[in-house]
Amino acid sequence: MPAALLLQVAAMVFAATSLVVFGDTAGKLLTAGGASPIFVAWSRFALGALLLLPFSGLKRAELVHFLDWKVLLRTLFIVGGICSILTALRTEPIADVFGAFFIGPVVSYLLAVVFLGERISPLRTGLLLIGFVGVMLVVKPGFGATPGIALALLAGCFYGSYLMMTRAIAGHYRPRFLLVSQLIIGTVVLAPFGAVATWPEAGLPAAGLVLLSAVGSAMGNYILVFASRIASATVIAPLIYSQLIAATVVGVLVFGDWPDAVALAGLCVIAASGFGTLLAVRRAVPR
Repeated sequence: MPAALLLQVAAMVFAATSLVVFGDTAGKLLTAGGASPIFVAWSRFALGALLLLPFSGLKRAELVHFLDWKVLLRTLFIVGGICSILTALRTEPIADVFGAFFIGPVVSYLLAVVFLGERISPLRTGLLLIGFVGVMLVVKPGFGATPGIALALLAGCFYGSYLMMTRAIAGHYRPRFLLVSQLIIGTVVLAPFGAVATWPEAGLPAAGLVLLSAVGSAMGNYILVFASRIASATVIAPLIYSQLIAATVVGVLVFGDWPDAVALAGLCVIAASGFGTLLAVRRAVPR
């Protein structure tokens, strides 16, 4: 991959992950106000589908692809990931949640090697393992882990699987089809649960947060689909670590949540691993 293209992919992934953080911040504010995480997840899919369907270019001939098991499985992964992370955000600081969530790049990397036959390098693998150590510092397994952090880990596993599936089918479907299909299928899957979940109190602030939650998540994942068409999952996976920057800044500015010393050390290790991997890939490509 040419160096200029790699930098373009890095910029796309950073923009995408930041948008996802903004969407999840809105979701955390909604759940703090009493809304159910399941409602927030359902509204995110439903509103995203309503907003983007007119611009999706969806054709009647493409409707049959909604039954493709790969499309369905990819959607179930993102549904599970969003429901899990929104539930985790209800009780945990946003930076800690995203720190635990970063088990996702490790999962994506390993699944891409096993199921997609993507190549790995010892250096990149070593850096990713260092990132995993950082995740463990945030998670604190066995000495301080909480149910919320466990849910964040589960969300990361779902998301890593989603990234791998996105890479597997990104070359077979239009980006707009992939986005609108996950929004529509997700809406249908969550509808029975979202309809009976606790809704936020009516009002302009709540409506704005619901809109921000939906648009941030949808646009972030849309950009990731584009990135997945031009770069392998083993390249994109470590770039997802850039999400820590937005998560930490938002956590401090919006919620006043500072990670504790151990978690902060873990976040720094994760970030160093991600950027180290980017530099390793940068050195390996032609200039």
